Amino acid sequence: MAKYVEDIQKKVKKNDDAEEVVTVETATEVSEYAEILLDVRRVAKVIKGGRRFAFSALVVVGDRNGSVGIALGKGREVSVAISKAFRKARKNMVTIPRYGTTVPFTVTARYGSSQVMLRAASQGTGVIAGGAVRSIMEAAGVKDVLAKALGSSNAQNVAKATMAAFGSLRTAVDLARLRGKSVTQIIKGSHVAA
Repeated sequence: MAKYVEDIQKKVKKNDDAEEVVTVETATEVSEYAEILLDVRRVAKVIKGGRRFAFSALVVVGDRNGSVGIALGKGREVSVAISKAFRKARKNMVTIPRYGTTVPFTVTARYGSSQVMLRAASQGTGVIAGGAVRSIMEAAGVKDVLAKALGSSNAQNVAKATMAAFGSLRTAVDLARLRGKSVTQIIKGSHVAA
């Protein structure tokens, strides 16, 4: 982790004049969680003596068994921003419903100008997704899914749209309880998998 922070700091120091966005994707195992750094941004505030730089880090934390969380950390140094983000992401973890190794059904969600579509896939398909969606799926433990990010490709908005899609997923047991029926009554004669 320290090596990545040093590399990012070197890249950022090279281009002090231009506002640069550095994107790094990596998975590092710390204890039982998969921690993935999605995006690091440098922002500049113009003050009397020049520019004051700050950093924001977007991260994903998951247990690869149905729990995942995302967070944005901000700080004057890259390492501070990353550690704040990981701490926040661990606190904001949510459990997602899964059907075997995939999502229970097709779902679409929006956040800002980003739209994410997640489709259930047969076993052995793998994670067919790009960028932030792929990282979130891997951290969540979803092994087979077809995903498409539409609209804006901003990593923050795509990640938040993916979490919104997870929020709208329900298991067959949850749906049966909401409707006051049994699971077999809902699935009987249906093409939907339970």
